[in-house]
Amino acid sequence: MYILIYANDILLTENTPIELDMLLSNLHTRFSMRNLGLLVQFLTIQAVPTSYGIYLNQHQYAHMIFERAGMQNSISVSTPTSCKSTLTADSNASFSNPQLYRQLEGSLQYPTLTLPDIQFAVHQICQQMHHPLNCHFDALKHPIRYIQGTSTSGLPLYKDFLTLHSHADSDWASNSNDQKSISGYCNFLSKSLISWQVKKQSTVARSSTEAEYRALAIAAS
Repeated sequence: MYILIYANDILLTENTPIELDMLLSNLHTRFSMRNLGLLVQFLTIQAVPTSYGIYLNQHQYAHMIFERAGMQNSISVSTPTSCKSTLTADSNASFSNPQLYRQLEGSLQYPTLTLPDIQFAVHQICQQMHHPLNCHFDALKHPIRYIQGTSTSGLPLYKDFLTLHSHADSDWASNSNDQKSISGYCNFLSKSLISWQVKKQSTVARSSTEAEYRALAIAAS
């Protein structure tokens, strides 16, 4: 019996260099592998060493999105979503290329790994993937233009004490269709953001206090 074990890329981290060398030595005895040295890029995420730790960004991946959307020369915007929409005569008409819409909204999900501030906008866009309209495609282009102005922004990870703390908030009954609230949270280890979410609550909250407690419960869980 032959068992094939294959891995394309493995990212190894360790606080003690000696322990990391021992791990690599043990892996080399069983697997054919190459040590590519210090982390520079992993799954299209660039890792830039800094005085405080590392800085993660997806600058190259962002340019792939611009090219796919044909928006290399678009003007950037300062917010990930628009606070107001401009309706035209054909805004509610079906978008002519729904496959392109789905490809672009799928591509926008990956940058949320290093750009947490676009997560809610991308979540809203994904809800329209089954039957996108022209106004939905206009909304989809907004976070792309935002990324165009912030493509070198990313996520800093700090070498610091591992103290866990969280922030949570909610927007009570903000959805005009079903009156459900929006919850958001972010969890930090010291100054490093390690997890986050912005999502519509599953049931209707009867007060702003109830919506806030639900947001706290989701963050704690």
